[in-house]
Amino acid sequence: MLETGSPAPDFSLLDDEGNQRTLADFAGKTLVLWFYPKADTPG
Repeated sequence: MLETGSPAPDFSLLDDEGNQRTLADFAGKTLVLWFYPKADTPG
């Protein structure tokens, strides 16, 4: 569990065009992550 204000650990995921991105790709830039809980899932 992360503490409030602690840096995010590096991670990778696919962007909307299917390209693999890592948090390090955005070093020095403003980045907003938006999560959709239960997106495309029932319930």
